[in-house]
Amino acid sequence: MRILIVGGAGYIGSHVAREFLDGGHSVTVFDNLYSGLRENLFTVARFVQGDIMDTEALATVFKGGFDAVVHLAAFKSVGESMSKPEKYSVNNISGTLNLINAACDAGVRNFIFSSSAATYGEPKYVPIDEDHPTNPENYYGFTKLEIERFLGWYDKLKGLRYAALRYFNAAGYDVKGRLHGLEKNPANLLPVVMEAACGMRPRVQIFGNDYDTRDGTGIRDYVHVSDLATGHVAALDWISKNDKSLVVNLGSEAGYSVLELLESARRISGRPIPSEIVARRPGDPASLTASSKRAHDLLGWKAHYSDVDTLVRTSWEAYRLKAGL
Repeated sequence: MRILIVGGAGYIGSHVAREFLDGGHSVTVFDNLYSGLRENLFTVARFVQGDIMDTEALATVFKGGFDAVVHLAAFKSVGESMSKPEKYSVNNISGTLNLINAACDAGVRNFIFSSSAATYGEPKYVPIDEDHPTNPENYYGFTKLEIERFLGWYDKLKGLRYAALRYFNAAGYDVKGRLHGLEKNPANLLPVVMEAACGMRPRVQIFGNDYDTRDGTGIRDYVHVSDLATGHVAALDWISKNDKSLVVNLGSEAGYSVLELLESARRISGRPIPSEIVARRPGDPASLTASSKRAHDLLGWKAHYSDVDTLVRTSWEAYRLKAGL
């Protein structure tokens, strides 16, 4: 199939592009390189530099003719979304509507959307399945849920079939070692741990050690980015064959605590990785894990690389290479 991957030079997008290329698909990457990196591009994929806010650029790229669009071009910082909602409104909502409209104008029938577990908000129960109430607690999650609602209407009114993939915590790097572009200004735990291991920051802050968990620190569902990539391919295959839309979780279903991840990183890297306990962050739940049963049942998808040591090892290889260690 001919695939347009919007945001395909970013951390997750580049892994998704690699997976589609590995499957023999024709890939075009459309990216403004705001957070994406040229080093994440592949010579076997066509690259078009452009922005989803530029409707003329979108109309031009769609003249190439595509069977599907994969949309990964969103701002994703939870904290920033709360202080700069206008930035997230313009890019995540208005920009996505530009992309959806351009896809429909070009006759594209399949749309894969990178949604988020942030659509659920405070967990009412764990593991979280797709029937869990959606009540985002941050503006980033709100933008993702609104886009899902827009896509639902476009399915009814325009016949645009979509898969909304609700990611949990993406982590790790390509298991075959082909991608090394580091995220710019990371906020997630594993990149922060890796930066501390490389000496790029002095220490790791642990936000609370008095939760009702096995070691007192928060537990999260980390899903390897290579597993996420296979989920995109499987989702496109499903919606194109069944002519139906889909909302599905992509999570490992295995939660790891902050200390478990930190201990694995120290062991694998051989670095001390200083850490300090600081106050809890408001709104952080003790434990947050996914149910991915729907993905198992419908897509035949399973997380193969999301054990803690593979997450850490593949991340360390990328960071170690960049740091020259």
